[in-house]
Amino acid sequence: MLVSFVTEGDGFMALHEAHTVRDEHVDVDPRFVRVGGDLRVPKNHLPDTEMDPQGAYQLIHDELMLDGNARTNLATFVTTWMSEYADRLFAETLDKNSIDKDEYPMTAEIERRCVNMVANLWNAEEGTIGSSAIGSSEAIMLAGLALKWRWRERMRKAGKQDDKPNLVMSIGVQVVWEKFCRYWDVEPRYVPYEKDAYILTPEAAVAHVDENTIGVVGILGVTYTGAYEPIKEICDALDTHAENTGIDVPVHVDAASGGFVAPFVQPDLLWDFRLPRVVSINASGHKYGLVYPGVGWVVWRGKEHLPEDLIFWVNYLGGEEATFTLNFSRPGSQIVAQYFNFLRLGFEGYAKTQAVTLEVAQHIASTVGTMGPYELLSQGDTIPVMAFTLKEDRENYTVFDVSAALRRKGWLVPAYTFPKNVEDLAVLRVVVRNGFGRDLADVLLGDLQEVTDELEGLTVPMPDIGQKRSAFAHGGSCKKRG
Repeated sequence: MLVSFVTEGDGFMALHEAHTVRDEHVDVDPRFVRVGGDLRVPKNHLPDTEMDPQGAYQLIHDELMLDGNARTNLATFVTTWMSEYADRLFAETLDKNSIDKDEYPMTAEIERRCVNMVANLWNAEEGTIGSSAIGSSEAIMLAGLALKWRWRERMRKAGKQDDKPNLVMSIGVQVVWEKFCRYWDVEPRYVPYEKDAYILTPEAAVAHVDENTIGVVGILGVTYTGAYEPIKEICDALDTHAENTGIDVPVHVDAASGGFVAPFVQPDLLWDFRLPRVVSINASGHKYGLVYPGVGWVVWRGKEHLPEDLIFWVNYLGGEEATFTLNFSRPGSQIVAQYFNFLRLGFEGYAKTQAVTLEVAQHIASTVGTMGPYELLSQGDTIPVMAFTLKEDRENYTVFDVSAALRRKGWLVPAYTFPKNVEDLAVLRVVVRNGFGRDLADVLLGDLQEVTDELEGLTVPMPDIGQKRSAFAHGGSCKKRG
C-alpha cells in the first residue's frame, strides 16, 4: 500500500534443484505412528497415505533441531527475538493477507501509521509517500525502478537516448543491487575498495557519474564492516558537480541496517531527508526495526519522485487501492509487529535498545582488540557490528579456522573475503542484535580466547580441509564480484 505522508499524521530466495528419486526416506519414531502406519516417509514426493499430525510435527521438529541456534547466530542482521506480546500478535495475525485492504481495513490503517512514523523518523516533510515491503530487497527494487523511470523521463524530454542507464555504488553493496541492475537492464558502476577505505568516497562517486546515471547509492551500514558511508559529503560533492556540469544526480540511501539505528543514537548525523539530494530511503524492519522477517520500508521525498505510471490502482475484493509492489499476498503479522514495537518502545525505548546493542558491540570490539592476533576493522560504533582480521604475521591458521572452531562451540561467526581489489583481506564479523546481552558476549569472548589460544599454539599450519574461502552468503550478505 502506498501512503502519502503529512506532518500531522525487508532477502534472498534460494533456488533448489528438484529431484524425482523415490527411494530417499526419513525414518519416523514408531511412538508417533498410528497402528499400521508407515515408519518411513519419502523425502521428495508426497506420501501415498495420511500421517498422524503428532508424528508429522515430531518428525519436522526433530529435523529442525539440526539448524543452528538463532540466538547464537552472529552472522545475521535479522531479528531473532521479540517480546512475548509481539509473538502473540504475530501469531494472531498470520492469517491476515496484508494486500487485502478492504477485508482487513485495520491492518491497512496500521500500515499507513507505520509509514508515517518511519517518514517522521527520517525527517520527511509534507507530501512524502511511502510503502511497506517484504524487506529491504523489495524496497530497493522499488526505489531503483523509481530512479530509472525518472531518469528515462528526463532523457526523453531532453530528446536524448534512454537505453544506457547506469547506477553508481560501492562494490560493498548488498547483492540485491546487482540483481536490480541485471533484472532491469541498468549498468552497475561499482566503485572498488582501496586498502583501508572500505566505503564509497565523495570523490569516487563523482568520478563515476555521467548524464546516464540514474542515481548514486549511499549505504548507512555497510554489510562488510558496519561502516556508514559519508552520505552528506557525497551529496555535497554531487551538488558541486551539478553546478559545474549541469548533471544533476539524485541519491538513494540504503539504510537497511542503519535506518533504525542512526535516528536514535546518532541524531546529529546528516544522512536522511534533511539532505535535499536524498530522494528515497529504504530500511529493514526485520533488522534493527526489531521485527521477525520479513518487513521493509521505503519512503520517497515526494510524489514527484515516484512516477505515476509505476503505481497500479487495483480494484480487488471490493476496494480500489494504489499499490507499488513486486510481491502481492503476504501476512500482515510483520506489519502489526512493527506497529507494536513502535508503540511499545517509542523513541525512548528504541534509543535505549540500540544504545545497549552498541555498547555490547563496542565491548566485544575493545576486548578482541586486546587479543594479540587480531586487528580491528570496525569498532561497533556505527551500527552494532564489529569486524576483525588476523594480523599479517599469523601463518599457521586463518580466520576461517577461527570461524570453524567457534562453530563447534555453537557460535555462528562468519568468515569471508572482501570483494575485488581487496580480495586478499579475510575477516570475521560479529552482529549484535536485541536479545544478545553482555553476559552472552562475555561467553563468546571466553570461547574466542580459548580457540585463539589453541590455534596460537600450533607449530605447523592448519590443513586446508575444503573450508569455503569466499564472500559470506546469508541474509544481508554480499556477493563476491570479479
